Amino acid sequence: MSEPPAFTRREFLTSTLAMVSTVTSVPTFLSRSAAALADTTMRTASRPGVPEDRVLVVVQLSGGNDGLNTVIPFGEPAYYRARPQLALPEKSVLPVDRGRGIGLHPSLAQLRSMMEEGLASVVQGVGYPNPNRSHFASMDVWHTGDTTGRGGHGHGWIGQALDAEQAKGTPRSGMECICLGAEAPLAAQGRKVRPVAFERADLFRWIGRDLHPALDAAYDALHQAGPAGDEEHDPAAFVFRTACDAQVASQRVRKAVAARPATSFPSGELANQLRMVASMIRAELPTRVYYVAMGGFDTHANQAGQHERLLREFAQAMHAFYRELEASGHSQRVLSLAFSEFGRRVQQNASGGTDHGTAGPMFLFGPRIRPGLLGNHPSLDRLDQGDLIHQVDFRSIYAAVLEQWMQVDSAAALGARYKPAQILRV
Repeated sequence: MSEPPAFTRREFLTSTLAMVSTVTSVPTFLSRSAAALADTTMRTASRPGVPEDRVLVVVQLSGGNDGLNTVIPFGEPAYYRARPQLALPEKSVLPVDRGRGIGLHPSLAQLRSMMEEGLASVVQGVGYPNPNRSHFASMDVWHTGDTTGRGGHGHGWIGQALDAEQAKGTPRSGMECICLGAEAPLAAQGRKVRPVAFERADLFRWIGRDLHPALDAAYDALHQAGPAGDEEHDPAAFVFRTACDAQVASQRVRKAVAARPATSFPSGELANQLRMVASMIRAELPTRVYYVAMGGFDTHANQAGQHERLLREFAQAMHAFYRELEASGHSQRVLSLAFSEFGRRVQQNASGGTDHGTAGPMFLFGPRIRPGLLGNHPSLDRLDQGDLIHQVDFRSIYAAVLEQWMQVDSAAALGARYKPAQILRV
């Protein structure tokens, strides 16, 4: 019988991070150490022509945002016929393009002010061919860019973009992508690059210190001793190095998040997540992508009040985030995009809500975007089985972000070449 091949550092990293990304019951020490694997210098190398200081922030609006009551075609009689109770009266709509009869939900006042300042845009009618109305299937499509139903073979568009960066020789920091939440989204999963994920910065640490003084002493002794051998060939040495790197990453994240913001943030989960992101950006962590999420958009019943609250929370959080970035001098570095897995049906349902639909708006934020309303609103007179027909393929948005902002080969991330949408001022 032949001997099994040696268990290399690369294989250990791949298998361990895969386990951490998919299993929630992994012991905290192992999961935090592996997921936060970072170069001890916590820096990226500077390479000519590559904007390594640019940051992408992805905001996931989970549940399926009702785009028709977000970007409102108040000039269309069909809108009021389809939604006798849910339609917003024209007098309450925030007009953006009176000539075409299009405006925003009144809760989006701060988003409209950002549009007027040149800091926000709304891409109308974003979707994909042969849309899927399942939350899980459609979210997988948006996370992977794969509309075939294969789920991107377990890898997301962000993760594969960061894989492509590593393949070019970019030194790894172990913190290329940070996700705020209980689990890292599929979008952030790469073949080699895996995200760091946590809900609260104070939990991003080894919890042995809280259990017994002996564990605390042993942990400190481990770091003082250092690796015992060649970590490329010795799994034990690699574990030592991984733990050391995790400690460095944990300390920097917790120190960054603990710093007081220069401005104020409203209450709410999204605002709190963006406050932490702003702090980490100000601390200049070597992170290229941050991923946050806000839920509650599955408004099948009693939609009006719930949707109003959600849109206000979203607009206020994004407004506060860019005020903070401006105060800290980092706004030029940051591009944000917000998406939802699908829109809602044109016709309201009998429960005062809307059911799963297809196309919807996508939002972009930052000084480098083309501000205002982009594209044409989907027709309400020409529908596909009661749904809006998409005008813009979301993968063209991704392609523009990857090619023009991050300067990464979009085909490597999306599996095919898509013409970049005209969303940025390049």
